[in-house]
Amino acid sequence: MARNLIVGFTWLSPFMAIIIWPHGPFVGLAIVALSHALFLYPTLRPNVQWLGPVFTRFAAEGREVWLTIDDGPTDDTAAILDLLAKTNTKATFFLKGALAAQRLDLVRSIISSGHSIGNHSYTHPSAFFWCLLPAWVSDEIDRCNEVLGNQSYFRAPVGMKNPAVHPLLASRAMLLIGWTARGFDTVRADPTRVAARILRRIEPGAIIVLHQGRAHSLSCIERVIDDVRQTGYSFVVPAEDRLKTKR
Repeated sequence: MARNLIVGFTWLSPFMAIIIWPHGPFVGLAIVALSHALFLYPTLRPNVQWLGPVFTRFAAEGREVWLTIDDGPTDDTAAILDLLAKTNTKATFFLKGALAAQRLDLVRSIISSGHSIGNHSYTHPSAFFWCLLPAWVSDEIDRCNEVLGNQSYFRAPVGMKNPAVHPLLASRAMLLIGWTARGFDTVRADPTRVAARILRRIEPGAIIVLHQGRAHSLSCIERVIDDVRQTGYSFVVPAEDRLKTKR
């Protein structure tokens, strides 16, 4: 409902401004500005629900959290899998289709190690995914699924989306997965700071997002696992029927 109102208002606002302009140009400008704000906020702001459901937590059975790792497979995937095995940690890897196509051996290793995978788009166009036309969004989703096999979960690049994303996912029986806690490990190299930020935001049922492929990725993941475990939490990969939005 909210999505339809936002899209409709965005389309109608220029015509409303033209009609109102001779009588109140500033009112016309305000209408256009408001329509753009209503469109851009849920598009650029991760986890905002206005355009459709974003699953940002799950129904926990005690002190449980879900570790998700984005941007693979990369050269550090094998080391991350070794770390997860050593710490008895299960995770979900949101993979880029273009990278996965080149390293199917790593995709198989992730799955055979007991972890799950999700669709993180084919080329990960993080700078402009938010403004892609529906056909391009569809291509990003489908090409990644062609490499990985049909997936139930999709995570948008940088968490951004636009009005095309939810209808396209719904037609493919896919869910948009967000997060509860992130440490900004794509821009922070200090594992202590990354873990501290995540710890401030975890709660039972929290979804943690981390990344791979950076020089500091392995150490950040290791520090987060250690610090979260010390607070009494365990890591699980929840079933789909346990996923929740913020609503």
